Amino acid sequence: MRHLPYFCRGEVVKGFGRGSKELGIPTDPLIYSIYTKSLTLYKIFAANFSEQVVESFPSDIPTGIYYGWACVGNGDVHKMVLSIGWNPFYKNIKKSVETHIIHTFKEDFYGEILSIVITGYIRPEKNFDSLDALILAIQEDIEEAKRQLDLPEHLKLKEDNFFHLPEGKIVNNR
Repeated sequence: MRHLPYFCRGEVVKGFGRGSKELGIPTDPLIYSIYTKSLTLYKIFAANFSEQVVESFPSDIPTGIYYGWACVGNGDVHKMVLSIGWNPFYKNIKKSVETHIIHTFKEDFYGEILSIVITGYIRPEKNFDSLDALILAIQEDIEEAKRQLDLPEHLKLKEDNFFHLPEGKIVNNR
C-alpha cells in the first residue's frame, strides 16, 4: 500500500464502550474496552482518535484491519491492531480509527497523546453474522499482527524517532 508506513499522532478519546457490554469480554472497571485472550492473557486497550484525527487520514487509505506500533505519551512502544472504517457489524454512521494496543495497562489514558505507525494491512473491513464470529476475527487479527510485527522489516519501525513525543506538539503524519 502506497501510504504505508503511515505515522499519526492524536489525543485518545472515549469510544463506543462496546468491549464488555457488546462483545461479552471481561473488562477492568477503569478501562472501557479490553479484549482478553484467555489462553495467553493478553489485554488490549482500544483507544480511539478524535474525529479531527480520523478526518486527517488520507481519503484513499482503504477501510480495514491494519497492524503496527503504538506508544502512549513517551511510554514504551507496543504492538497494535488498528481498525479503520465504519464497523459494519455495529452499523456506525461515522468513520472511526480504533487502535487495539496489545499490552496490559494499569489505568486508562484518555486525554493522552497516542502515536501510531501503521506498517501493514491484514484484511478488508467486513460484517459478521454473530458476535462470536466478530470475536474470533479479532483474535485472528491479533495473532496475525503479532506474527507480522516480529519480521525484521516491521521491527525496525518500533525504534523510530517518531515515538519520541515532542513537548507540547500534536503532529500528524510526522
